[in-house]
Amino acid sequence: MKAVTWQGKRDVRVDEVPDPKIQEPTDAVIRVTSSGLCGSDLHLYEVLTPFMTPGDILGHEPIGIVEEVGAEVTNLQPGDRVVVPFQISCGHCFMCSAGLQTQCETTQVTSEGMGAALFGYTRLYGAVPGAQAEYLRVPQAQYGPMKIPEGPADDRFLYLSDVLPTAWQAVAYADVPQGGTVAVLGLGPIGDMACRIARARGAERVFGVDLVTERLTRARARGVETYDLRSFDSEKELVAAIQDETDGRGPDAVIDAVGTEAHGSAAARMVQQAAAVMPRAISGPIAERFSVDRLAALHTAIELVRRGGTISLSGVYGGMADPLPMLTLFDKQIQLRMGQANVRRWSDEIMPYLTDEDPLGVDGFATHHVPLSDAPHAYEMFQRKQDGAVKVVMRP
Repeated sequence: MKAVTWQGKRDVRVDEVPDPKIQEPTDAVIRVTSSGLCGSDLHLYEVLTPFMTPGDILGHEPIGIVEEVGAEVTNLQPGDRVVVPFQISCGHCFMCSAGLQTQCETTQVTSEGMGAALFGYTRLYGAVPGAQAEYLRVPQAQYGPMKIPEGPADDRFLYLSDVLPTAWQAVAYADVPQGGTVAVLGLGPIGDMACRIARARGAERVFGVDLVTERLTRARARGVETYDLRSFDSEKELVAAIQDETDGRGPDAVIDAVGTEAHGSAAARMVQQAAAVMPRAISGPIAERFSVDRLAALHTAIELVRRGGTISLSGVYGGMADPLPMLTLFDKQIQLRMGQANVRRWSDEIMPYLTDEDPLGVDGFATHHVPLSDAPHAYEMFQRKQDGAVKVVMRP
């Protein structure tokens, strides 16, 4: 089959690789009909290269048709249309029962000290072959895949794999009161969708911050009060502008949907880039133990949120030596919540929004649909924010 493989920093290729097969009785194999390109994939493209191996198959946002199931998968049969969560979880362990599927005790990558295995996401998360491919082996298929109806195009349900539950959890963790206010830093796919969900769940005012014109325009069209980061000379000016709209206090909650991609510390960027070009034998341990994230977005969130408010982190951070302003966090009594989205915890709450009325705008959410063969160009375009690319969907 054809699959998108990682070969080095900013080097992805479409290669012929062996077809996946049933390996465990809880496996399924699906024929992928659409697969998303996620902002998290860009971390593999540039920042997290020390944890990658040439030939790794990328991708973790699939929808497709079941081709084959293992003996213990009784809830699916060939021909079923399914969307597959980005994390692999069993559904019956202590963590899954607690709604913490990203901490699944059956698939935890204990050798790396990490949580549940993820599709297509480094050796830290199990080096499981990913979903930007013609076919995908799905472990724990007795629980993970969600059957969806025939009829609507893939885009109606594709985002249940990652974008929707990640944005939903970001808003849920932000704990925005009814009629309250929330600021979303970063209007990429997750931030954009978080704005939509916050409004749908009763936030009175949603402030969105970004520096890409197309992203700001998309959010503004859906009622978000947007702030172009390029219009401010400093973080303090941006913070003051939004605080002025909230009686000087700041919003009730701030969602950081940027993560380590934030523009900020040049020193942190240098460390990230240096680790990416070191020999793999030493770059991995260095990146794992001593990496420092670019924390501009998180620092802005801390300054911006009102006292007693909540910061919800959905952007990916990977550093182990991140300096935080603990005095400010403590003094302002800020609640801080974070983590990979627990897809199946939220999927039943999200499903009623995926109707023909399409209140969240999923049908038109993708800016680009490309064939799988165009993956190298798609990665470059998305990474460079060219051609108005906000969300890219690949079709094998």
